Amino acid sequence: MNRERRVYGAFRLGWAVILALMLAACAQVQDATPTPQVAQDEPTPAPAEAEGRTGPWVDEIVVVEEPSAEAAVTRLRASEIDVYAFAVSAPEVFQQVEAADDLDYVRSFGANTELTFNPAGPVFEGTGKLNPFAVPRIREAMNWLVDRDYIAQEIHGGLAVPRYLAINSAFPDYAKLVDVARQLEIEYAYNPERAREIITEEMEALGAELVNGTWQYNGEPVELIFLIRTEDERRDIGDYVATQLEGLGFAVRRDYRTAQEAATIWTQSDPNEGLFHIYTGGWVTTVVSRDQAANFNFYYTPRGLSRPLWQAYAPSPEFDEIADRLARRDFQTLEERRDLFAQALRLSMQDSVRVWLVDRLSISPYRADLSVAGDLAGGISGSWLWPHTLRRSGEVGGVVRIAMPSILPDPWNPLEGSNWVYDQMLTRSTGDLGLLPDPFTGLSWPQRVERAQVFIREGLPVAKTLDWVELTFVPENKVPEDAWIDWDAAAQRFITVGEKHPDGLTANRKSVTYYPADLYDLQWHDGSALSLGDIVLSMILLFDQAKPESPIYDEAQVPSYETFQEHFRGVRIVQENPLVVEYYSDLYLLDAEQNVADWMPYYSQGPGAWHTLGLGIRAETNRELAFSSDKADALQVEWMSYIAGPSLEILEEHLVAARTDGFIPYAPTLGQYVTAEEAQTRWENLQAWYDEKGHFWVGIGPFYLERAFPVEGMVQLKRHPNFPDPADKWTRFEEPRIAEAEIDGPGRVAAGSEATFDVFVSFQDEPYQVDAIDQIKYLLFDARGELAQTGDAQAVEDGLWQVVLSPDVTEQLEAGANRLEVAVVSRLVSIPSFASFEFVTTP
Repeated sequence: MNRERRVYGAFRLGWAVILALMLAACAQVQDATPTPQVAQDEPTPAPAEAEGRTGPWVDEIVVVEEPSAEAAVTRLRASEIDVYAFAVSAPEVFQQVEAADDLDYVRSFGANTELTFNPAGPVFEGTGKLNPFAVPRIREAMNWLVDRDYIAQEIHGGLAVPRYLAINSAFPDYAKLVDVARQLEIEYAYNPERAREIITEEMEALGAELVNGTWQYNGEPVELIFLIRTEDERRDIGDYVATQLEGLGFAVRRDYRTAQEAATIWTQSDPNEGLFHIYTGGWVTTVVSRDQAANFNFYYTPRGLSRPLWQAYAPSPEFDEIADRLARRDFQTLEERRDLFAQALRLSMQDSVRVWLVDRLSISPYRADLSVAGDLAGGISGSWLWPHTLRRSGEVGGVVRIAMPSILPDPWNPLEGSNWVYDQMLTRSTGDLGLLPDPFTGLSWPQRVERAQVFIREGLPVAKTLDWVELTFVPENKVPEDAWIDWDAAAQRFITVGEKHPDGLTANRKSVTYYPADLYDLQWHDGSALSLGDIVLSMILLFDQAKPESPIYDEAQVPSYETFQEHFRGVRIVQENPLVVEYYSDLYLLDAEQNVADWMPYYSQGPGAWHTLGLGIRAETNRELAFSSDKADALQVEWMSYIAGPSLEILEEHLVAARTDGFIPYAPTLGQYVTAEEAQTRWENLQAWYDEKGHFWVGIGPFYLERAFPVEGMVQLKRHPNFPDPADKWTRFEEPRIAEAEIDGPGRVAAGSEATFDVFVSFQDEPYQVDAIDQIKYLLFDARGELAQTGDAQAVEDGLWQVVLSPDVTEQLEAGANRLEVAVVSRLVSIPSFASFEFVTTP
């Protein structure tokens, strides 16, 4: 119990230190201004030199590879690079950057580290070797084997907090479920003897023997292959975990790898080949996540990704069902959601194909003469606003040099290309969305959307914050008969609701998205005008890859498609110009803004025009290339890349044929929206683009890809001259209003008496408005370290809330020291704030 209480206290202290560090210098952070339910500031006036400037502030971006954060700081100070776009959490690097007058940095809270386990087996088909991590109880026991407090304090130097669960501890859901989270954190606190006991029991059940302190199977030592990343603290974490496993009697092969080297093994190889047992995983949540209900579906089930490792996941039927329900938002009330969430958190610990280690306070350093909008979750690399805001102070145009730990580790294609944050940062700069996420809160702001209406079935827990969306509650949403609900891949035509559901259909949610009249004035980078064909193709590709009759059928798409079909109720183009689209679904999110469907042609891994995707569709139809790595392995062909490598020659051959034939993909349907003249123009534009640029990556965003050099580790981006937005469109900057919390109250409380504690909430010494606070939750831990009471603090006035413990509550407290904690959830930023207060109970 003492150990558990120490870990718990350190966890809270870690967050206090992190928040103090961030608050001490938060004036240096600039982001787009979010002001839900509070009067919004006027945008900052544009500087004189911005007059008439459209598109990004800078003319060119050169991206290079720099694996070492320490070397990156040296290069920043020498002006060799301008930005290090990586979530750095090394304390020595933080100290160097903090002390440098010529450097600045963006802080972020979305990066985390975990152990990824290979669940295949228990005997690998490829090697005949034992895989202990095929057993869920052994994976679960790993939670007790690792000391997260040690990792956070010693390896990360205090710039991290222990993480046990599949939800980020800096986001709203954690604060809302803090009582559930705390109990699980105490239950799974560091306990190596318990880990040894369970692992020994399960290893013996597998037929292994402990011989002279070493585990053996079929007369040979049980060797674990541990993929350990080398670019950051994960090298030290990997060594620490390897040592812990060796202490249990395992032989551990420490396989040190860079990102690209490791990716070919853990994301691309068949898990049954047995090329690894464990990997030091790391994730960056690039947008503030207001609703993490889908995390379980993504991280623990085959529906998460089409990669081979995910297809090996086999959660228990109970966990699988709950993960699916949460992903589909199959609940009617917040209370039901909370119950499902609590079950999923416990079941995920029992499954533990991932063992979460820490959430990191990260910085992304850059030269002080630059400014850029970062994201509280994803920093610079995860920000959707970075390409719109990056500039050198007092300068328009010029070149900015960005470095990242890895460049082009995987191929780029819009459907199933690279998922690495290093690549996604760059692909985002080449695309455009109808809605962009607020970097402080995660709420959506209009970029290409003019306005929207959301109709939600009465009784469902949905709320509105921003004025650009209209929220209405209705008895039911009837789906029109002519809405599209399915796809006939053989005939290449949509199936309507009237055909599939002649008795009619209703939906929990209906969104109506209104686009501006000038939408079709947007130009793809090759000069082609955006058309309705690009948008209709994105609707076709909701279905086609998961249909066995399709020539680009990919069985890895089926699990996620089946989940989608469980809640999808139809889509309908109400008006073509200006474009108005209705979307029907039983899946709803808690915020009205997040329920608006956006139809700008941006796919899971980047922007895609109908003609560029058409080339990939032709190549996969001919079984020459494949969009996904899983299907590429199955067909034994190249994983499709639009930017480099052998794929380009194959795509070029299809470009020649497409020009000759006037090819339109899915012609029976898409031919109704794309004329022969448009098709011919597109193919000619793409040919000219390829002749000049040497690749097929065509976006519609503020930057275009000039050149990509995977071998050399360099990417060159240039300003899209026809991007229409004013350069100062997103220059509405303000400090993130992260609350400071403090508790005051009696130091001694007699059991059976009422006790009142004041909670002071402020920002820069000014009272925090009551209307800007979503919730202040309190937790009372007794002298044994157990959760004795939880509830909500009550508002008194701006900056002051109170927690009142009734006589019935204090009467149950044993004599000794108690701890009262509060979690403050603001509507203005996603980061909850914490405070604690100790008091003594007397008889």
